[in-house]
Amino acid sequence: MLDWNPEELENLLTPLNKWDTTMEIRNLEYFPLYGPFYGVMGVAAAIVFSAFGAAYGTAVAGTGIAATAVMRPELILKSIIPVVMAGIIAIYGLVVSILISGSLDTAETYSLAKGYIHLAAGLSVGFSGLAAGYAIGVVGDIGVRNTAQQPRLFIGMILILIFCEVLGLYGLIVGIYMYTVEID
Repeated sequence: MLDWNPEELENLLTPLNKWDTTMEIRNLEYFPLYGPFYGVMGVAAAIVFSAFGAAYGTAVAGTGIAATAVMRPELILKSIIPVVMAGIIAIYGLVVSILISGSLDTAETYSLAKGYIHLAAGLSVGFSGLAAGYAIGVVGDIGVRNTAQQPRLFIGMILILIFCEVLGLYGLIVGIYMYTVEID
């Protein structure tokens, strides 16, 4: 026969406090341990993809500058504009990465919804930076080579490069707007 202490028996038979259990489940749903992972991935996506775009744009436009420098060395300074514009794309990703990094916190206070929003903000600026860098590289390469042959193309090249740069700016605007959304 088992000998139970009445206090132990009462503790075993007392039902769990329903309010505490409900709150604990709610916290696990809205504040899981993996919540900050999505915010960190947003930081990484913003800087990595926008840096890839900037690097590609710089590399491709740089080949056009090298080809132009052989034919017309006096146009090197004018030809460097696409490289500068491609470098600005990486700054967009850096800005959003720093913003998101500043709001990262522990899993107890960083909700899953906030992580999703920060991931989407990082992907927004990252992928638009990748596309803008690609466009700047292609336009910069062809534009610089053709401007060396026909100097009147310079203004047209600059206008097209501005439109390419704006693609990255759109991603920056959407990324910052998404960062400022309060879901909690």
